Amino acid sequence: MISPAPTLVRRAEDKGIKTMTLGQLRGRGFSLVELVIVVVIIGIIAAIAVPRMSRGARGASDSALSANLSILRNAITMFETENGSYPTATNFVTQLTTFSDGAGNTSATKTGDFIYGPYLQTVPPLPVGAKKGKNGIAAADGANVGWIYVEATGTIRANCADAEVDERGVKYNTY
Repeated sequence: MISPAPTLVRRAEDKGIKTMTLGQLRGRGFSLVELVIVVVIIGIIAAIAVPRMSRGARGASDSALSANLSILRNAITMFETENGSYPTATNFVTQLTTFSDGAGNTSATKTGDFIYGPYLQTVPPLPVGAKKGKNGIAAADGANVGWIYVEATGTIRANCADAEVDERGVKYNTY
């Protein structure tokens, strides 16, 4: 057994520092009971925290849907204000992501005639439901359609079935 240098031990004792030998340090580990208690406590905390985190993720998707609809609706309103009509269903993306001339005609570059817009950088993807991740816009349901747009009224909604609801029971397609 290796013992510390006597001068170091004496100085430590003079300063009131308790010294231990290597044999005394070996008995200071955790017992099996202590480890089991710690594991049980961590398990209880995880059982409480995991469901709360998963609800938070779903709530985030609901908030993202509201935010995306707000962005799309504001872009539609601005386009209608500056051009006098709502974007067409067939040219929706082009009309909202490029410059326009006040009559609904579009251009990729801003010129003397094309002074309005763009109103969106890209169409956001649908964050909820069976069509999650789709960002297509159309008047009726389709393979890549995430948003249903009614050209006559300028309304837009999520392309979700009536059975797809949030935690409060509100249908996503009525947001």
